[in-house]
Amino acid sequence: MSPLFTMKFWAAAVMAAAFLLIHSPLADAQHRHDPPPATAPSPTPTPDPMKGMEMPATPSTTPTLAATPDPMKGMDMPAVTVASPQTTPTPAATPDPMAGMNMPGMSPGPDDHDSLTVMRGDEMLLRVGRGRDNFLSMNQNGSGTSWQPATSPMYMWQQMNGPWMFMYHAEMKLGVNYQNGPRGVTKFESQNWFMPMAIRQAGPGTLQLKAMLSLEPFTFSPGGSPQLFQTGETYQNRPLRDKQHPHDLFMTLSATYTVPIGDRATWFGYLGMPGEPALGPTAFMHRASAAENPSAPLSHHLQDSTHISFGVATTGFTYRWFQVEGSVFNGREPDENRYNFEFHPWNSRSFRVSVAPSKNLTAQWSYGWLHEPEAEEPGNIRRMTASVSYNQKIAGGTWATSLIWGRNLLQQNSPVITNSYLAETTVNFKDLNYFYSRLELADKSDLLARSEEAQIGIPAGRHPIFRVAAFTFGAARDIFTTDKIRVAIGGDATLYRAPSILNPIYGDRPAGFHFYLRFRPGRMTAESHAGHTP
Repeated sequence: MSPLFTMKFWAAAVMAAAFLLIHSPLADAQHRHDPPPATAPSPTPTPDPMKGMEMPATPSTTPTLAATPDPMKGMDMPAVTVASPQTTPTPAATPDPMAGMNMPGMSPGPDDHDSLTVMRGDEMLLRVGRGRDNFLSMNQNGSGTSWQPATSPMYMWQQMNGPWMFMYHAEMKLGVNYQNGPRGVTKFESQNWFMPMAIRQAGPGTLQLKAMLSLEPFTFSPGGSPQLFQTGETYQNRPLRDKQHPHDLFMTLSATYTVPIGDRATWFGYLGMPGEPALGPTAFMHRASAAENPSAPLSHHLQDSTHISFGVATTGFTYRWFQVEGSVFNGREPDENRYNFEFHPWNSRSFRVSVAPSKNLTAQWSYGWLHEPEAEEPGNIRRMTASVSYNQKIAGGTWATSLIWGRNLLQQNSPVITNSYLAETTVNFKDLNYFYSRLELADKSDLLARSEEAQIGIPAGRHPIFRVAAFTFGAARDIFTTDKIRVAIGGDATLYRAPSILNPIYGDRPAGFHFYLRFRPGRMTAESHAGHTP
């Protein structure tokens, strides 16, 4: 082995050791506060690069070794002093070069061992019980027990009170809704909801209490928000058409208890009155891909309409990126009284499998049997849904996209099958700006009253299915932001396409437009998180 190679090897080793020492918090403290050595060897003015490799002759007595010239001198690195062999120095504690970095996928440090939550960047992790390494991602929490990507942003307020953590999610859009054509109207309205949560460690697991309230019974016009081609639920004992029904005053009152099974698995139980069964994707108002859109999808009642069910019990199991769950629930849609609690038999059931192979991606498949969900349309429904949601962080924001399919099989004298296909996306860029779009196809079997069917020549006894397309494009911009609130101004346009036989009812070019102000809490970040150790 050549002397030059040996010199380079030791120089690299010294450089690596110095790098670790410099970047260690412990080493930094020692470097700042340790006194300098009592004596320092006089440096050779111009050392021979090979001279440092020569060992001095061994005398009859053991002298103090001369300091080895530093081959890295001049690179502004701290000098390394060789200790005298006459004494055995006490070695310093070996610092952890990764301490304090709190990287995704790493266990929290000792200071976080008892904390209820841990922040990893802008992702909030909720500890399950008192285990060290078993966490749930709060960003991944969708509606009910559904999953969305763990990189989804959270807009919320947070506070601590003893062992309890309180979180408050909310949103309000206030504006003008214009729908054109013979069946169109213009209304001033507000879509809104408020969701408080209370979380604490309880026994061997973690308890989450959740409520969700909406003032839409007061801020929508009677019957609901105008929306061409929309159907579902009733008003004055007649099916709603061309309107999106208001949500109930009490949308959710639920409790979830999660118990760790080792470090990677959990079991959970969920009760809601009202609540959301394990059926369908995350409800539209909670999806990051639909966050700026004030309208419900036309396919809402083929995909996620069970998010308000008065009576739900769900249990499930998770292992790392996999979740399987099942529910029994009341499948009847809420009635026209938007302020009461409804009590019906829990005679419907559902099953859902969800996966989250990465922080950016989730997918689900679900199947449900609903007992007579529509009050004015007797018959049971078999519903199947599948969806994929993807969220990617970009400069100054995120890009969230969802693809959703839903199918209803209505069991009557003759089965009626309806399908829906939806693609939606929301891009938040440069922090303040948003662009959103929704493209969907939805089959509608109850779009017209019998008199309207006769008007366009549909014989009595037939129940036609119309496939309607809707294309929405919109934008918003935050005009006032603090760490507590964000206010935006936005608007969108929706173009509808339907079979030409419907032109006498809806006109040749049906369209809808929104212009609104949006209010929501500030975005949750590591800096705004209220740390807590019970």
